[in-house]
Amino acid sequence: MLKNKDLLGLKDCTAEEIYEILDAAVQMKKLLKSDCKQSDMLKGKALVTLFYENSTRTRSSFELAAKYLGASEVNISVATSSVQKGETLIDTGETLDAMQIDYVVIRHPMAGAPKLLAEHVKASVLNGGDGMHEHPTQALLDMFTMREAFGKIKGLKVAILGDIKHSRVAMSNLFGLKKLGAEVFMYAPATMIPKEIEKLGARVCKSREEAVEGADAVMGLRIQLERQHGGLFPSLSEYSKFYGVNDAVMKYAKKNAVVLHPGPVNRGVELTPGLIDGEKSLILEQVTNGVAVRMALLKLLADYREANL
Repeated sequence: MLKNKDLLGLKDCTAEEIYEILDAAVQMKKLLKSDCKQSDMLKGKALVTLFYENSTRTRSSFELAAKYLGASEVNISVATSSVQKGETLIDTGETLDAMQIDYVVIRHPMAGAPKLLAEHVKASVLNGGDGMHEHPTQALLDMFTMREAFGKIKGLKVAILGDIKHSRVAMSNLFGLKKLGAEVFMYAPATMIPKEIEKLGARVCKSREEAVEGADAVMGLRIQLERQHGGLFPSLSEYSKFYGVNDAVMKYAKKNAVVLHPGPVNRGVELTPGLIDGEKSLILEQVTNGVAVRMALLKLLADYREANL
């Protein structure tokens, strides 16, 4: 059983907890792929999505995960909520708590916002991405996808290329993959590599080819222009030429290597269209797996709450 009422990041999760989530997601995917996706596992539960940043995949998959398991779900549009009247995050959380909700999924531009919220509400808080900190459910679905493809995580070589500095996905994947025994190699322009990331277990490479050499999985990351202040690279075309992943780069990976991306993809920048739509790509499977993983998390957190709260 999970050890906390919230999922705020993978840095503080144990390998056992991660495996518990991945194992539960296997069963949830069977339900998801069945003719009847409806279940009453979470009947009577209520989930709120509270997104201070734009999202398609994460928010929609959480909402569908709740619906498929029989829970009620409500999306709070921050642009039209009391936040615009000056309401604080804590006040918003306590207001939602007073409505007797069970889950809050939050995405916020400030690192630590989910933790702050979790400390002030009885509901389970799930981090849908906070600043440049973590995006734990994305990493969980990435690991689930890799384990489906290879039957294991331990011993895999995973290459992560792109805007690592601004990527909460990269950080959560690094924490999770290392806990499960994978090797993580990273490559990006020097301006997009966080200082001292090697102390967290990453292997920073000097070229795309070095990063991808012998890789089982190659993950591209979106260039997050909305988090940048300019000057990190000359142009998108030059970035694609010198840092993007294409067929020539993929030849350095293992023959059965897979291509991943958290989405949305800047086509022709991080990855070529041929790779995005090619037979090695598991990008759309990641989306499906995201719903299964989030279904698993909601059920496991419900089990924790029943036993401990």
